[in-house]
Order: sequence, then C-alpha cells, then structure tokens
Amino acid sequence: MSKDIQYLCRRMKKVIFFIILFIPTIVNSQLNFCPGSKGDPIFHETFGSGEGTGAALPSGVTSYTFVSEIPYVDGQYTITNNTGQNNGNWHYLPSTTVSNGKALIVNAAHTAGKFYETTVSGLCEATTYEFSAFLMNAFNPSNGACVNIEIPINVKFQILDQTGSVILAEGNTGDIYSSVNPVWTQKALTFRSEPGQHEVILKMYNNGGGGCGNDLAIDDIIFRSCGDLTEVVSSTVTGDTQKTCKEDIPATVELTASPDGSVYTSHFFQWQESTDEVNWLDISGATSNNYSASSINETTYFRVKVAEDAVNLNDNFCSSASEPFAVLIAEIPLAPQSEGDVSICEGGQAAPLKVRSEANETVRWFDQATGGNLLTTGNAFIPSAEGTYYAEAVKTDFECMPGPRTAVTLKVNSKPYVENEFLQICQGSQISLDAGSGDLSYQWNTGSNLQTITVSQPADYSVRITNSDGCSATKNFEVRQVDIAGISGITSEDTSIIIETFNPGTFEYSLDGYNFQLSNIFYNVPGGIYTAYVRDLEGCNTVTKEFPHIVVPQFITPNNDGRNDRFELKGVEFYGNSEIRIFDRYGKLLAAGSGANFSWDGTWNGRDLPSEDYWYHIFIEGFEPIKGHFTLRR
Repeated sequence: MSKDIQYLCRRMKKVIFFIILFIPTIVNSQLNFCPGSKGDPIFHETFGSGEGTGAALPSGVTSYTFVSEIPYVDGQYTITNNTGQNNGNWHYLPSTTVSNGKALIVNAAHTAGKFYETTVSGLCEATTYEFSAFLMNAFNPSNGACVNIEIPINVKFQILDQTGSVILAEGNTGDIYSSVNPVWTQKALTFRSEPGQHEVILKMYNNGGGGCGNDLAIDDIIFRSCGDLTEVVSSTVTGDTQKTCKEDIPATVELTASPDGSVYTSHFFQWQESTDEVNWLDISGATSNNYSASSINETTYFRVKVAEDAVNLNDNFCSSASEPFAVLIAEIPLAPQSEGDVSICEGGQAAPLKVRSEANETVRWFDQATGGNLLTTGNAFIPSAEGTYYAEAVKTDFECMPGPRTAVTLKVNSKPYVENEFLQICQGSQISLDAGSGDLSYQWNTGSNLQTITVSQPADYSVRITNSDGCSATKNFEVRQVDIAGISGITSEDTSIIIETFNPGTFEYSLDGYNFQLSNIFYNVPGGIYTAYVRDLEGCNTVTKEFPHIVVPQFITPNNDGRNDRFELKGVEFYGNSEIRIFDRYGKLLAAGSGANFSWDGTWNGRDLPSEDYWYHIFIEGFEPIKGHFTLRR
C-alpha cells in the first residue's frame, strides 16, 4: 500500500478513535482522557505477543497466583491471548486493542483489593500525562451460569508519586457487565508530574468481590505526555492534506500551528518531518508556530512538537505532537499489468479483460492506444466486440497525469459450422453418419470420438465438434425408419400425371424407373401406357403400377380452324381393344366407336349440338373404365 493511502487510512482511524473516546456513555465520570495532543508512549505494557500462555508477572507486581491455564479460581491470573480455550464460560479475546496480542487475565479475589502495581519511570517533571488501559469483562453470559447473580468488573486506577504517599489521580471504571459479544473498553486518567518528579506508581484495585463473574482482561497499559490540542493548517488547502502531482514538483507548503491552550500555559515549538510517519526528524531552526517548506520532491509529513518548556522539546516523552500534515506527491503510475489476452468462442459468454494496478490507482479503459474514447473504469472490462483495448492508471483522488497504456486483446474465435441432418434407414440395414473432416475432435453421444460412425437403429444422434481454438458446436442427426411406399391411385389431368401414395412421407417418383424426382406430378406427358415407380429416399423399397395415360381434351370448338375441332383421344391407339362413348347431360348416347379411330365433331344426326358439357366413357381392355366430361363451345 502506498504511503499516501496508508496516511489517509491512519488519519481516518484516528478520527474515528477520537470520536469513540469522547462518547459520554463510554467514559466514566471519574476518568478522563487527554483533551489535546499526545506524545509518544513513555510506558507501554502489552503483556506480550504471539499465541499461547506468557510468563508470570515480575515479583511484586501482583499478589495473585499465576497459572498456566485459565484461572478458574478466585485470586488467580494468567497471561494469554485466548481466554475462551477449554472454557465455555469466558470469551475469546477479540483483536481490537493497540497491540492485539496477549493480555492479563484476572479472576478477581474473593475480597476487593489491589491486584496490580508497577512503577513507571522516565517521566518529565512538571508535565501533564495521560494513563490509559483497555479492559474487558471476560465472562460470557450466553452460557447462563450466573443468571441474576453476576458480579460485574469494577476497577479503580490510582496514580501516586514515587514515594507512594501522594495520590496524583485516581478514578473508578464503574460497573462493567458482561455482554454476549466480547467488547474492549478503554479507560484513562490524566495527571501532572511535580517539579523534580520522574517516577510514578500505578496501582489497580478490584472493587468487587469474588463469586460468579468479576472476570476481567486488561491490555495495553500506556503512559504518554498530554498537551494542548494543536492544529496544523495551511492557508492554501482545506484539511490536513496537500496533494501535488509528480509533474508539478517541487512542492511548497505554508503551515501554522495553533495550540488550544487547554493544558499548557506557555508554548514552545519544534517542527518535524517524516517520510513514513514513524521516524520523525527535527527541522533545524523551525521553532516558531509558522513553518514554510519548499523543494518537496517526495511525499513528506510534517508535525509540530509543543511543550511548556523549551528543554522538553528535546524529548518526545516530555512534549506533545500535533497530528501530521501530509504533502502527498502522486507518482506517475506505471502501465497496468495485463492478466493476458482473452479468447472466447462466438456466441459464448462475455469474458472480462483484466489488468492489475496499485491499490491507490484507478484504471481507465480506452479504444485507442492514444486519445480515443473512455469506455469504463476499473481493473476489469467486458468489451462488446472483438478488438484490442487499452488500460491506463491514474492516481485515485488526484488530478494528475496517467501512466502508459497497456494493450489487452479480446479475440472471438469461430465455432465449427454444422448443419443438422435428417436421414432414413432401411429396416435391418446400417447407415453411416459423418461429422465432417478437418482439424477437429469429436465426441458422439454414443461415446465414439471418430469422425464417422455406423448405426443400425432409428434414433436421434449428436456429435460435439471442437476445433483447434477449443470452440465447439453440436451437429444433430435425426435417423428414422424409411417411409413405406405404396401407390393408392394415378390421375391423368390433360397432359399431366399425378401419382398418389397410401402413406404420408417423402418419396421419389419416376415413370421410367431411371429418372426419379421428389414431386409426384409429371407435366407434358404424351398419352400411352406407363409404369409408375415410387420408392423411399434410401431406395429400400420400390413399388410399381402400370396405367394408361389418355390425353382427353377438356373442350372442343368445331369451327374448322384446325384447332380442337373434334373430340379425339391421344394415346388410345396404343391399346389393343378400346371403345369410346359420348353422352349428353341426360345420359343419351350421342356417339360411340373404337378408340383408335374415334372422332366426334359435336353433331348428332347431322345437326349441331348446343354449347354445353358432355360426358365420355372410355373402355380399355385390362383397365378400369375412365369417365369424365368436356365442354363443347360454339
């Protein structure tokens, strides 16, 4: 994480922590936190880090009995990071203190009294200090062990001079009852060291008695100097951060320190700078409440130490320090690191292009290597089309130059082209199914991985075909038993022949047994004796039927123009024995004769008959009679 982001995160945590400390319902009226700025800790008891049980406290610190496991008996204590281990009555320690390590775990003695005492040395004389500690009621009430009889924890803190005879400050936490979820509570006292005083004695007393409850955890006992709340501001920016782009360095800043006078009666200043907010260096000659800095080429933090006496400025333990003011320099970002070009198959789910950048950077996507249109922001981008796209990084919360762009390509690969097939199979035979050739792999629903398979049963077959790009498509084969052919009738309409079948289906038709067509209608066929052929598409079965094709005129116009003047039959001459009869609409026979030489001109007994429909009967030996009608037009 970059320094500027670390700084902003720490500042946010400090602001939140400051607000929490001053919520009235949390702070006991007898206790008080330092209202101003604080110095570095002069004493910090963490009770150790890591897992498991720590060592016993030094001799004289407590009269309680040390145990290496959970202190089940009143008057016992241990040092551990896990109070809930093998003990369903106590909480696990939550990691919400300063050090987040081990803690002092106390099972209060049966009678109230002192359970902790230590000497804190190295104090500066005539200086205000803050003592603080984290406490937690370790008892877990969810087990129901102390219903209506729970003893809360209640601790008195006492700060005495080095003789132990003068109380400099004291305060009680008040009753802290258990809760279903473990909660650390920080308590504090402020006091002032006397002239010539460099040591104090800390004592902690248990105000409650032994019994069910009164089990407490203590961690992070801290002593630090307490001074005025000192605010550092700049006349050119709002807040405690000045942002500068790398291309605009060197940066300059004008700072002013304003202590609130809540603790100190006089003020002496020493400005400091740091590049990591951990190690601070005094700035030579910067000892007024105003400070000007120039030629700033990297992220730098400034703070001011404040003390009531100039001699205390030389010791971070004897002075207080303001919150840092940051001059953040935004480096020009590096090109985002591509996570690789992406290939997808056509019609497949959209896949994101991804790049990696620093945590304090924002990625922007464009459609051109330079300039172009801004498409979206974020480390991942899902394009709507194939192509090359470009990602650049900019520092978040800075209006600075972006870094170089990184090209990332989306390629859309084609899937194998397939066409489904409908096939018919003859009963008792086999048929070959071909998935198509090429640089392909195959996976049939039969389990085969060959290009071609042979099947003998009607069914639905499918094969998943995958090309060298890893793209797949499925080809389906619908294999059915062949349709059974059968001729139900043959109709002659003028010069056309229509062959009808018994069963619906797809068949091939022929009049010569060689030339087949899918249509059952034949056009412009001269009269004669023909054989109709019908077969299924696989050629499993072929049926035939011989039939006469007589071309019967649909009308006659006896006007001697040489066209349609007489009723004559084309094709009847092919038959050995035939007869034609003509009737009027009342069934009266008007003409009759052998088919081969038959010709009627529309007269009866030498008289022209009127224009109307007339009927014919055609008899051919060996065939069913052919009946129909035609029209006489005058």
